[in-house]
Amino acid sequence: MKRPADRARAAHRFFITHSSAQMFRKDLKVGAAVLAAALLAHGAAFAQGAKGSADHIRSVTGAIDSAAIVANAKTTNDWPSYGLDYAETRFSKLNQINTDNVKQLGLKWSYSLQSERGVEATPVVVDGIMYVTASWSVVHAIDTRTGKKLWTFDPGVKRENGYRGCCDVVNRGVALYKGKVFVGAYDGRLIALDAATGAKVWEKDTLVDHEHSYTITGAPRVFNGKVVIGNGGAEYGARGYVTAYDAETGNQAWRWFTVPGDPSKPFEDEAMEKAAKTWDPAGKWWVNGGGGTTWDTITFDPELNMVYIGTGNGSPWNRHLRSPAGGDNLYLASLVALNADTGKYIWHYQETPGDNWDYTSTQPMILADLTIEGQPRKVILHAPKNGFFFVVDRTNGKFISAKNFVDVTWATGYDADGRPIENPEARSADKPFDAIPGPYGAHNWHPMSFNPQTGLVYLPAQGVPVNLTGEKALNQNKMEPFKFGSTTGWNVGFSLNATPPKNLPFGRLVAWDPVQQKEAWRAEYVSPWNGGTLTTAGNLVFQGTADGRFVAYNAKTGEKLWESPLGTGAVAAPATYTVDGVQYVSIAVGWGGVFGISARATETEAPGTVYTFAVGGNAPMPAFTKYQMGNLLTGVEYDPKDVPEGTAIYVAACATCHGVPGVDRGGNVKNLGYSTTDKIANLKQIVFKGPFREKGMPDFTGKLTDADVVKIQAFIQGTADAIRPKK
Repeated sequence: MKRPADRARAAHRFFITHSSAQMFRKDLKVGAAVLAAALLAHGAAFAQGAKGSADHIRSVTGAIDSAAIVANAKTTNDWPSYGLDYAETRFSKLNQINTDNVKQLGLKWSYSLQSERGVEATPVVVDGIMYVTASWSVVHAIDTRTGKKLWTFDPGVKRENGYRGCCDVVNRGVALYKGKVFVGAYDGRLIALDAATGAKVWEKDTLVDHEHSYTITGAPRVFNGKVVIGNGGAEYGARGYVTAYDAETGNQAWRWFTVPGDPSKPFEDEAMEKAAKTWDPAGKWWVNGGGGTTWDTITFDPELNMVYIGTGNGSPWNRHLRSPAGGDNLYLASLVALNADTGKYIWHYQETPGDNWDYTSTQPMILADLTIEGQPRKVILHAPKNGFFFVVDRTNGKFISAKNFVDVTWATGYDADGRPIENPEARSADKPFDAIPGPYGAHNWHPMSFNPQTGLVYLPAQGVPVNLTGEKALNQNKMEPFKFGSTTGWNVGFSLNATPPKNLPFGRLVAWDPVQQKEAWRAEYVSPWNGGTLTTAGNLVFQGTADGRFVAYNAKTGEKLWESPLGTGAVAAPATYTVDGVQYVSIAVGWGGVFGISARATETEAPGTVYTFAVGGNAPMPAFTKYQMGNLLTGVEYDPKDVPEGTAIYVAACATCHGVPGVDRGGNVKNLGYSTTDKIANLKQIVFKGPFREKGMPDFTGKLTDADVVKIQAFIQGTADAIRPKK
């Protein structure tokens, strides 16, 4: 079909070429009217369809449905879903940017997200219209042709409730479907927005109760008219579940719980009845929720009509308290397949039976078709927190293989049936131990990517040392000395020890062969908590780093080919797409997450920013600010006798965000060892109904006493004095 402009030109040529003078005189009025109408139609179409206009946005986003996402996977010209395609490969078939010209990449534009906390979102892009989220679940719509704002939407999450999530006030992105943008708000609401205007279409409260600290930080997924989202909150005694909503109306379509509820009440389905047999009721797990929250990965196989979820850790972490007699505690730390239409359980594979270490299986999974031992297999590729890389048959959940991609101490491997061969000492009930991997995970939420041309998975691996001791009893929502985060509701069943761990921190990019189950190459970094990856048909791997760089590698060899400064650490994964035939690469940057709250690896800092690069781009970088750590605290009067008790209270109330005074450098939250004398001397005015609640600081009224604050002051100043270089 011809465009309006082509029709207008065709009419004009016919009018001039084929009209005789007589015809001209006879049909002058008619021909002029036709020509005028054609030109008018062309002008109207141009006005309505201008790239970036509301009508253009409605047209291109309204065409996004399951069939469009599947079709786009053949070309990957757009990035219409969180992981690019339903398989979440994050492999782009675009090769306009490649190993030959990647060194010519330059900044096309940058866009400020106006945020100071963590940014974990991968942008969604369709025909040059980008949707990306910042901290506090704020949605930004951006015209990638200009880098200018189209609209923003702030869901109005109460800032003083930021403490109700374990791991920063982050959001990993949106879903796009038939002209609507779907975002999960930090406080548990699922919201549908008009893609053209940002106006709210509908809103649903996803929480099963408001007593526990449920949150949403993950990106929704949409398929076959259903929006699917899970929740976080296992550290706070929440029970896990995943829910599907009708994309048009917001009505609940189905919900599946990941762990059983109170056994004195009817179970929701046969899967919950089966799972309950693997828990010890003496632990009354249902009082603490049980955990298993599905706070991140969700994938979909259109051919099998299965939706796959990864479930979280136990609540509390410590199985000795949660289920004293032991047991696998289904369906914690598992991959689970559900019927996409009904949410009914189909199969599961438990990666960490009887999880005792916060080894969630919520890390991003990838669906792939591989040839293994000469046979084609439909598989799930997965690298959860526990340090092993898994290959599992996605048609039936059968274990194929597992191999550790980092050093681990809790298990020596997996047997032929897919069960771990555990180190008995790893389940120590009351002795201090170095958790390897620790609760931060050998791989966390940072997305990995799979390149079918190289056969390699590009995996952000890490080690964050932690020394723990199991508690003898669990008191729900009670502040206890040395119990990490207990003042703000953490219930993990472990104390965080002051004893330094023996193992050292690390961060690296690992190129992993899932068929051979071995490392192909690696890139070492100065810090853990590096960003997610993107790989392309241009034989490239892109990754942002904790030390503030955006790097491109040769996907086959690992040779570093290009890098650009970003001003602050990057944790999110990049996306690539075409705009009017030109390939762009974009990354949303904002340092944060559970590690980035209190630690950093950069000398500069910058607000949340989207950077977009293209070959030949020459836009100037925004200004970076030198990170002002400040001077080591001095001058606060205190009684040294208060330091020991102050240490225990600080761990329970402050350490989750502020780290160790004077030892950590501070992340997106200030380290109190480098605060001003005036602030620490007047800490009561900050802790109780203080001025920083609008930035996410909790109000400790009723949680701490004046005497507690005095002891915290003693710990902060005493620690600063202890580490101060002696003259």
